[in-house]
Amino acid sequence: MTAEKWKIHSDTRMFRPPFLALIILSGVTVAYLMSYQLPFLLYFLSAKRQLRALSVGDTSLVLRVRQKNIPANLDLQKEALTAMNLALDMDLQGKHNKALKLFQHALNLDPMHADILTYYGEFLEKHEKDITKAEHFYRKALFVCPNHSRALVNRERVLPIVEEIDQTMYNQIDKKLNLLYKVPQNHPGLRRMKKEAYFLHIYHTNAIEGNTLTLSQTRAIVETRIAVGGKSLVEQNEVLGLDAALSYINSTLLGKVGSLTLEDILEIHRRVLGYVDLIEAGRIRTTQVFVGDFTPPASKEVPQLMDDFIDWLNSREALQLHPIEYAALAHYKLVIIHPFYDGNGRTSRLLMNLILMQAGFPPVTIKVEDRHIYYNVLQQANEGDIHPFIRFIAECTESTLDEFLLASLDNAASVIPQLSVNKTRSERITHIENTEKDNEI
Repeated sequence: MTAEKWKIHSDTRMFRPPFLALIILSGVTVAYLMSYQLPFLLYFLSAKRQLRALSVGDTSLVLRVRQKNIPANLDLQKEALTAMNLALDMDLQGKHNKALKLFQHALNLDPMHADILTYYGEFLEKHEKDITKAEHFYRKALFVCPNHSRALVNRERVLPIVEEIDQTMYNQIDKKLNLLYKVPQNHPGLRRMKKEAYFLHIYHTNAIEGNTLTLSQTRAIVETRIAVGGKSLVEQNEVLGLDAALSYINSTLLGKVGSLTLEDILEIHRRVLGYVDLIEAGRIRTTQVFVGDFTPPASKEVPQLMDDFIDWLNSREALQLHPIEYAALAHYKLVIIHPFYDGNGRTSRLLMNLILMQAGFPPVTIKVEDRHIYYNVLQQANEGDIHPFIRFIAECTESTLDEFLLASLDNAASVIPQLSVNKTRSERITHIENTEKDNEI
């Protein structure tokens, strides 16, 4: 064997042990990753399959959502459970304030743990007498763990009470709507309020999206079509777009109950963005978009999702819902599909108001001051419970009715003493419940 051959042979033998060690190390690494990451991968794939299985036709919820159901960090989960157990101990000792803080700490650490959600719901039910909020946490626990026995029992127990509370809310709103029907259409206060509501919707729905124009500037642009100095043309064109969309709804779509089409929604959107982005206006998006930590469906899925949405929108099942529930669900479903590159929120709120106006309600305003509540209840819907969002829309509807009645009835306070834009929904409901009890006596 020549020296050169020996050198190559020697080098090969010399490098063989490290090479074998590398193979062994790689195998150990793969085994480690498989043992620790395989459960996560299986969970992720399962969650993805569940997302695909969800249909826009489901009237309860549409979840194309924040991928928040990824298992929590194990250390955080242990700390969260420790905090929960301490909270339960504090509760048994009568230290309710400490228990409340510990429960809240546990939820901050692991907001999607079924046990924590369930026990916190029981705590709220017991000490704060908040059945509606407790039911929300039971529902959220079942979204995470559908077979959680304790949450199932609790929710089944409180659900009839919550449904009765919600029905009382709808009855209260319907009574106010009937009062508004009795006001003559030529009443000066009613006519003034209708005009004001038009400007309020344009101002607030734009402001929610970050538009900085004031209400008076918004009104001036709509009425005069003259640009406001010191403000961007884009913001002013957004006002013109919403004005055009509202005019289209009022003149064309109010009579189309149960027969709305995809083209109708595209026409609304075409006007919303018509003064801002002619290319995207009235077009279904063809690219992926991202909204904070929420990832809407892929663009290739949107056409089918929109077809399913239109089918649901005109279905008997949807049309038999209370108009507020129907409008809120339509808003939520459309904004979750996110069919457009831009203008999804404004178009969804317009669709919501179209449905409400078809049912005889005035256009409802979601105020920019309530933006954080609005986004929070949308997030709660994404996490498994659409009902806080529906109740929020109901509260906005009732507040709008109150404003109309106060402007239209000279003796509004004496006719309906609970009527006040400063009262919360729970205060209004408490008043009507007490009134009904007095009437029974």
